Amino acid sequence: MPRPARVSPDRILDAAALEFAARGYAGARVDHIARRGRVNKAMLYYHFGSKQGLYRALLRRTFGAIAADLQAIASGPLDPASRLDAAVSAFVRHIETHAHFPSIMLREVAEGGTHLDADTMAAVAAVPQAFAAILKPGVEDGVFDGVHPLSAYFITIAPIVMFVASAPLRAQAAQRRISPTVVGRRISTDAFMADVKRALQRAFAARSSVHQGRS
Repeated sequence: MPRPARVSPDRILDAAALEFAARGYAGARVDHIARRGRVNKAMLYYHFGSKQGLYRALLRRTFGAIAADLQAIASGPLDPASRLDAAVSAFVRHIETHAHFPSIMLREVAEGGTHLDADTMAAVAAVPQAFAAILKPGVEDGVFDGVHPLSAYFITIAPIVMFVASAPLRAQAAQRRISPTVVGRRISTDAFMADVKRALQRAFAARSSVHQGRS
């Protein structure tokens, strides 16, 4: 039997992202993914072996890309405050670019990570590890308080995920003219990032810096 013609694994992963985001792991179907990616199922199984293998590869690609960007920030020449701002921008950029990220990860959190193997868990863990490396010089230099790195990570990532994930709801509210009466005015992504950056700089600032700023 001849081997199927080659197709880019990224094309299959892009199709899988849409399917898993829409239906979750349990509801996603390989034939739907193949149809979305315009490939036959034989090619999908050739590259990834199973639906589980495809799902894990998707998460490793997504988290690997985020971790790589954060690691570049951690090893770069920026001062501590600018590193934190750059990390926020990187999170927003990746989560907006990978529209599947919020829905897939919120489902995975709700299900307790039951679909993740050791390699995928390592890819997921690489993101908070890289974020901790971004904060470490600021803590050592007394710019940031000694907040637990994992606490800092969740304090940073949670509002970003919720902001991006709520985009369809916010769009509906605006279309129905609900937003102006509830929150006063709509907020752009740039304005949201600026607010988050200011809030995090204050939240993580060393106590001595906070007291000096108030004096």
